[in-house]
Amino acid sequence: MIGASCKHTRRGSWTIAVITLATALFGAHTAWTVSAPSSAHAEGSGDVLSLGGSVTEIVAALGQEHRLKARDTTSSYPPSVTDLPDVGYVRALSPEGVLAVNPSLIVAEEGAGPPEALEVIRAARIDYVEVPEAYSRDGILRKIEVVGDALGVSDRAEELAEDVGARLSAAMAEAERAEADKRRVLFIISANGGKITASGSGTAADAIIRMAGGVNAVTSFDGYKQMSDEALAAAAPDAILMMDRSGDHAVDDEELLSLPAMRLTPAAETRDVIRIDGLLLLGFGPRTAQAVTELSGALYGGEG
Repeated sequence: MIGASCKHTRRGSWTIAVITLATALFGAHTAWTVSAPSSAHAEGSGDVLSLGGSVTEIVAALGQEHRLKARDTTSSYPPSVTDLPDVGYVRALSPEGVLAVNPSLIVAEEGAGPPEALEVIRAARIDYVEVPEAYSRDGILRKIEVVGDALGVSDRAEELAEDVGARLSAAMAEAERAEADKRRVLFIISANGGKITASGSGTAADAIIRMAGGVNAVTSFDGYKQMSDEALAAAAPDAILMMDRSGDHAVDDEELLSLPAMRLTPAAETRDVIRIDGLLLLGFGPRTAQAVTELSGALYGGEG
């Protein structure tokens, strides 16, 4: 993942960053009062700052990418948005960085912050629309509706929501399995230092596993927590699910499955580790049907 003691320090910093990202994308969020966008934000104005990977995806899917002036670090799809100025991590924004791009409208996922930064931004009288997070089909459609309203393209949003909803319903129906046939899946957000931090209930990982016809192997806690060797053995996952990463932040299958906590699990015996792009898997945006199909296919192959 992300030697001497310096290496351990960097690894620890990476773990904190990853868990914070998971919380931002896939955990509970702080409530925020939404500012209604002014009528100046009709289609065509190019002064929008998008905060949150799925929000940016929705903007692009609505055909409004040309209006983006900047984005946050988690906004990486479509790849063309990475050419835009980056104002920083969505939950660690600096008011100076946001104000420097001079947006007239900010469309942000729920949980953007920190709160004190948003207070400064609001004081600058920038229209701010918060997009509610929910890990469900209806939640995705609501996100599309809110973003479409903010950008003044409600008709396009209605069409997009209809298409996304239909594709997601079809993907979920195809992925559905009898209870006795469902595989147990453990989502691991970090294996730093040999310590496994995994998803419990109430997360995006928990939701996507269920949508894809699996069972979350861990339901004894909510959110993301470090698990003991005993708890991992009791979870007995049939498959391990992780975000696809490369470079210094990666942990390969051999290293992961050789950990004492993992060796006795069914997943280690079959070497079943599934890796999918994090934003696709956990973003709950327009591509979620693709994520469901990809994960279900990895879990069950060609089984009907």
